[in-house]
Amino acid sequence: MKNLLHKVLFLTLAICITTVKLNAQTTGDGKITAKVVDAKTNETIPFATAVILNRKTKALIKGIQTDINGNLTLVGLPKGVFTFKLSYVGYQTMVRDSITINASINNINLGTIKMNTAKGTALNEVTITAAKSTMQLGVDKKIFSVDQSLVSEGGSAADLLQNVPSVQSDMDGNVSLRGSTGVKVLIDGKPSLIAGGNVAQILQSIPASSIESVELITNPSAKYDAEGQSGIINIVLKKNKKLGLNGNLALTAGNRDNYNASTSLSFQNSKINLYGNYSYRYGNRNGGGFNNITYRDTTFLPAFANQNTISNSLDKGHNAKAGIDYYLTDKDVISFAAGFNLRDNDRTEFLTIDQLNRRFEPVELSRRTNTNLGSGGSYDLNLDYSHKFTKPREELTFNVSFSEGDNNNLQLYNTEVYNVNGLPVVQFPELVRNEGTGFNRNYNFQTDYTLPVGKTGKLEAGYRSQIRISENSNFSEKFSNYEDEFRPNLALTNDFNSKDQVHALYANYQNQVKNFGYQVGLRAEDATLDTRLGVFNNTGQLSYVPGKVAYTRLYPSIFLTQKLSKEQQVQLSYSRRVNRPRGWDTNPFLDVSDPFNYRQGNPNLKPEDVHAFELSYSKFWPKITFISTAYMRQTNDVIQRIRTEPDQNGITITTPENLTKELSSGLELIGRFDVLKAWNFTANANLYQSKIDGVPATGVIENSGFTWNANLTNNFVLPYGVTLQVKGDYRARQVMAQGTRNAMYGVDAGAKYDFKNKKASLSLNVRDLFNTRAWSMTTSTTKSMIDFERYMQGTMGSLTFSYRFGKTDFKSKKTKKSDQSEMRSDEESF
Repeated sequence: MKNLLHKVLFLTLAICITTVKLNAQTTGDGKITAKVVDAKTNETIPFATAVILNRKTKALIKGIQTDINGNLTLVGLPKGVFTFKLSYVGYQTMVRDSITINASINNINLGTIKMNTAKGTALNEVTITAAKSTMQLGVDKKIFSVDQSLVSEGGSAADLLQNVPSVQSDMDGNVSLRGSTGVKVLIDGKPSLIAGGNVAQILQSIPASSIESVELITNPSAKYDAEGQSGIINIVLKKNKKLGLNGNLALTAGNRDNYNASTSLSFQNSKINLYGNYSYRYGNRNGGGFNNITYRDTTFLPAFANQNTISNSLDKGHNAKAGIDYYLTDKDVISFAAGFNLRDNDRTEFLTIDQLNRRFEPVELSRRTNTNLGSGGSYDLNLDYSHKFTKPREELTFNVSFSEGDNNNLQLYNTEVYNVNGLPVVQFPELVRNEGTGFNRNYNFQTDYTLPVGKTGKLEAGYRSQIRISENSNFSEKFSNYEDEFRPNLALTNDFNSKDQVHALYANYQNQVKNFGYQVGLRAEDATLDTRLGVFNNTGQLSYVPGKVAYTRLYPSIFLTQKLSKEQQVQLSYSRRVNRPRGWDTNPFLDVSDPFNYRQGNPNLKPEDVHAFELSYSKFWPKITFISTAYMRQTNDVIQRIRTEPDQNGITITTPENLTKELSSGLELIGRFDVLKAWNFTANANLYQSKIDGVPATGVIENSGFTWNANLTNNFVLPYGVTLQVKGDYRARQVMAQGTRNAMYGVDAGAKYDFKNKKASLSLNVRDLFNTRAWSMTTSTTKSMIDFERYMQGTMGSLTFSYRFGKTDFKSKKTKKSDQSEMRSDEESF
């Protein structure tokens, strides 16, 4: 199967290169120029995507992005009649139906094009229905439009992120960017409190249908939060942009009893924008795997401990969000939004554990059932205000947000030993019950000011305070067969509370000198993490151990951009980052769900100190967008999960620890290829080398290795309103601090049929088509070696029906047509 996937990748690239060579011949002397600005602020819009289409066949002729000053120049256009289309995430797509280039008219200036985000006219006035640009570049981020992803239709945000270049997730749903799990995940620019801030459960709770775009900020400027070793992933949820009353409904049914439902309703006129949405997820996931230990220490009686697991997880979640934007004046907008999440997670694991001696004879055979009943809820409130000054591009914004949530888990471990030294035994099962409760509260205050400097300069400054309060407790009991009741198990009972505060000031300045652009910034952050651990001693007395990590750091950033001829651009950037320990990394509660590998947090973790360098090159052809980035990242006090040597019972404990340093360097390649009218694809490859310095005190020796990953997403437009998407991904073997993670690959596919009325559609997709995705690794210490494999879900299929309804009641006045034709957007004529 691996060879087959490689052949598909090679064949796709070969066909693309051949097609591009043929299409490169269709050039001429035609030229189109324009300047793109925001209709309200007159601020230029950099990196908007402009394309020229053959008006009759709708075939793509040429494409380009606006420069940092909003200017665009399309050259080398052949003679003919074309459609001009301009798009950018967050704005209505602009369309000019008819542009003629001939011998007498070959230099066309469209003047200043004003893009609007709030006003509109009837949707049926749009005559061009080509898909909007799926990839856009900013000064310090890449924006991927994902609302048309077929392979994740009916799935969750975790499924959808698998389709974004450079993003992967592990067996527990934890997200990584360019191979690093030290990434900050935000929802609409803010942290979420779903499941206590657990990113994996957040992404499982958000339906893919509610997401509009994903922003990758691999080397953030000083304007952004400095947290995140490899950068920031910002998930942008859909928000109403249409006038009048509009809505949609989507219903999904999948195998293994998986169901989703979502609906939204919105209303907008010249003064207010009201919107609300609700979704329900019922996700049933099956999984399993093995965890086989070989003990190298001959003093252990068991030489092998082989563990096989079958698991089932049922997730049920309600998500609701509503908001209002009120236009006080043409320059003042106040917004209020509220979100709510309610979830249940029930998980059951069946374990078969065989402990064997060196002759593979039974030492102890047992069965174990782990049951976890989880529940929780959270809500968030957001108040925003923005004021645009008389001077174009000058703006002041405020945000105040508050969120609160709880997270509860009831765990029951039932262990039954049925054979010792080859002889059957009869004894009472061992029962352990853990009741965990968690409470989280977040406060956020932020203000930002933007001041234009000269014609092309811009100064940004702001302040932000974040306060996160977390209270967690775990009460453990063990069943006494003699007393016929549960008795406190003090060894697994504790309280852990924390208060995390970050206060920041930043200033950022950018300007353009001809084709050279630069941006420099500095962010100052004062961070404090206060912890309090409550533990019981052998006499049952509770005592508290305080902890504190406090530091003040400066985080500089610099971006240098040079625009070259023939639609080329080079950028050099540097930023300093920090990766703060996550809540569950610092909580010392001992997780004993795996009987041979306990997991425990470390309240003494220090934050990682990250220095990131990038050199990127981008090139735009008529049918290709290509981005390449060479990067290097040095992480001091790097955090890795370290496994201890087994104790006298063969049990290891995995704990996050600070090592000395990790050096990672790599090359990332991203390309969008419009091969034919009916076929385009996006390809991504990431090749990188990592080196981790050894720490003898933790048993970690110096380790280094090369690895790579790639994905390929093909989109096909078929007859009769059918579109098809096929995606393949591959991850090569990777070196870790104490072992290696094995290679993995998979294929997803999806198809969509649009009914003739364009208001309804039917989608079918299959994820992990060949059931090949399994996470496996080998961990090695002086006294033990562990082979581990785990799979979740397997092949998943789902069928989704979507229906859109609404009528636009408010129309804008049309301006006089230009000499060529009328420019209009999806929602407004100009």
